[in-house]
Amino acid sequence: MLDPKKLEEIAKQISEAVPPGVRSMAEGAETRVKQVLQSQLSKLDLVTREEFDIQSQVLIRTREKLEAMEARITALEAQLEENK
Repeated sequence: MLDPKKLEEIAKQISEAVPPGVRSMAEGAETRVKQVLQSQLSKLDLVTREEFDIQSQVLIRTREKLEAMEARITALEAQLEENK
């Protein structure tokens, strides 16, 4: 779902922002921060950019098909009215 490298990068930045004295006490903080981030972000209802782009394309094609079907129905209704 989320890029593990990006999570690692965020965890590292947070870990580096911690003062050196605290950092030494918090051995493994980077790993723990990464775990917490992953856990919390996995609870969010997110999609990847790739999934979003794919669904956007599907929606565009669906709209095009719907418009074509609406035009066809309108033409068929007009033809039906002419034959009455």
